[in-house]
Amino acid sequence: MLLKIPQVLTKEQVKQAKEQLQKADWTDGNITAGYQSSQTKNNLQLPNDSLIGRQLGDMILSALAQNNLFMSAALPGKIFPPLFNCYQGGQSFGTHIDNAIRQVPGTPVKIRTDLSMTLFISEPDEYEGGELVMEDTYGTQRVKLAAGDLVLYPATSLHRVTPVTKGRRLASFFWLQSMVASDEKRSILFDMDMAIQSLRNKVQDSPEIVQLTGVYHNLLRQWAQT
Repeated sequence: MLLKIPQVLTKEQVKQAKEQLQKADWTDGNITAGYQSSQTKNNLQLPNDSLIGRQLGDMILSALAQNNLFMSAALPGKIFPPLFNCYQGGQSFGTHIDNAIRQVPGTPVKIRTDLSMTLFISEPDEYEGGELVMEDTYGTQRVKLAAGDLVLYPATSLHRVTPVTKGRRLASFFWLQSMVASDEKRSILFDMDMAIQSLRNKVQDSPEIVQLTGVYHNLLRQWAQT
């Protein structure tokens, strides 16, 4: 399932993030690349110990915790702390697949990367190129969202970032381990949750809605791993 989640960050939060990232110290993006990815990765990244990165990452995680669409689709169990990258001057990231397991720096915590996320911080008209291109069973998708918007997609997808030929593309990227590992099962639960919410907006609670809600939670109880 690929899902675009609008306005995760407010305009004021986007402005704050840009101001902080403009004065940040950037380093080679290969600090988080595996062997295969390092062969095609050419960008800049905030170091893992960046105070600016940690502060902005906390802001993003707080915003996501309040986002019902994200919580319904992702069913997050553990989230890797958000990282930040920058593409400029023709930089790009060739076709690759994300590492299956990520260890949170400085901790023993390991996260299975069920879902990948990119939160756009630069507006689309602030740079040329820089599309996130994903290839999976749903076909090829090209994504370039408004600042503050996030795209959520299976970490099993082949994906790439096209060269940024003008301007500067700032974004946050990170991963999560879902309580439901299967993308197919998460999609079923998400569709059911959206349908239940839609019914509640149209009619008052009824025995049928209560029953459907029970089915949802019973499926989640059966499939979830915490």
